[in-house]
Amino acid sequence: MGFDASVISGVVGFIDTEFRLTDLQLGWAVASLTLSATVSMMVCGPLADRYGRRRVLRIAALLFGVSAVASALAPNFLLLVIARMLGGLGVGAALIVAPMYIAEIAPAHIRGRLVALNQLNIVVGISAAFFSNYLILQLGQADMPWAGALGLGVWNWRWMLGVEALPALVYFAALLLVPESPRWLGMRGRTREARAIMQRVHGAAGADRVLAALAATTEPGRAAAVVPLNELFGTSMRRVLVIALVVAVLQQITGINAVFFYAPMIFEQSGIGTDAAFMQAVLVGLVNLAFTVAALLLIDRLGRRPLLLAGTAGVAVCMVLLAWAFGSATYTLTDRALAELPAAIDSGALAALVGTTFDSDVAFKGALAAAVGSETVAEYESALVAAAIRADSGLILVGILGFVASFAVSLGPVMWVLFSELFPNRIRGLAISFVGLVNSSCSFLVQLLFPWEIANIGSAGTFLIYGLFAMAGFLVILRLMPETKGRSLEELEAQLVDSQLEVTSGRVPSTRG
Repeated sequence: MGFDASVISGVVGFIDTEFRLTDLQLGWAVASLTLSATVSMMVCGPLADRYGRRRVLRIAALLFGVSAVASALAPNFLLLVIARMLGGLGVGAALIVAPMYIAEIAPAHIRGRLVALNQLNIVVGISAAFFSNYLILQLGQADMPWAGALGLGVWNWRWMLGVEALPALVYFAALLLVPESPRWLGMRGRTREARAIMQRVHGAAGADRVLAALAATTEPGRAAAVVPLNELFGTSMRRVLVIALVVAVLQQITGINAVFFYAPMIFEQSGIGTDAAFMQAVLVGLVNLAFTVAALLLIDRLGRRPLLLAGTAGVAVCMVLLAWAFGSATYTLTDRALAELPAAIDSGALAALVGTTFDSDVAFKGALAAAVGSETVAEYESALVAAAIRADSGLILVGILGFVASFAVSLGPVMWVLFSELFPNRIRGLAISFVGLVNSSCSFLVQLLFPWEIANIGSAGTFLIYGLFAMAGFLVILRLMPETKGRSLEELEAQLVDSQLEVTSGRVPSTRG
């Protein structure tokens, strides 16, 4: 899932040139996957409740493979978007159902680590995509007969998208080995199958305790029925729903998928060039991986709340740092820089700009577009920015890596752990679908608008907006966020759901929590 979602980061510059895209079209090429993932989230939770967690995940694996092949072969922008949206259906299913499955099979004392392990695997996929993109770019430029025969230079972005079929195949094969969720089986009345799986995890006595607790929180016959949406918005669910929605919005509104999906583009804005930008994108993936491992080790020791607070504070600091670094940059073309530009750029048309200093990237790019045309600027933006910018690229790299580290140790893994823990067993599929829908909708908007924001607000303004959202999120978490580590799902239901029963259920409202 991580590979499929983030491999587009290396593709955006090439498809922008090949298909001559506008800023919003470029954003659409990236965000279309998230749009279809949003649609998928609306239905995959209820589908997993009806047909089982494992079956939905297998369908997701097939969608990943089909999307990879279709994206690589897409002859135009429209078919590329459609192919990416097929992959998005798989992304939405995996995002919703995988942490749900893990939480339902895991012992309480390691549940946080195991759900976070799902996030770690996604991060491995993201890192693999960054490395794969960089490797294909380098091989395409190398003088190797076999690379030339495969068209790695001519069809580099198609190979970047197409290789995702390999992890999709591995994913499908691995899913053939896992059992169904025992809690899902128990809620469907298939107690014997559920106990057999539970015994492998909890032992015989532990399996009986878990199944007894499950029976106490599940109404007879209710699990097999479709849970109505209005039950999610009942009085009893208000507390957990507010917490989940705040975290769902915060995870995306602070800009993580702008960084993951546009990493080379962001680094090019600092003037380091295309190859170095792809290399630093690989570094982003490695930092993301390292700090996700740290979260995996800490989440059941320190708890969910401390990680969220520390990580959100780090996100805010790093985004403000980035805003300052880009805001203090200046852009000045010199005669020497003009002579070193690619021959395809009309240097004569830029002569009038020599010696003029611009204090913002927006003003500089506007002047370039007026001189040589917006299409030329789009095609050679990296070279033009590198020729003129005076900025602390090291500080920008520190800001980006610090942001990724802060996110990876907190909002990345902790959100899905919380989603898998907060909601009652019988409504979990519907509830995670709903909050996942909100999360994915925010992600879609961030990805869609990022190229437009960079072009019209500038890098400094864009990152400052993300930093302000992180500050607000820190204050909300500080006030509302409970700790959930070390408790069974049934114990959390008793504590966090303010009133265990709606009027229709006939049970006495809980006085706990």
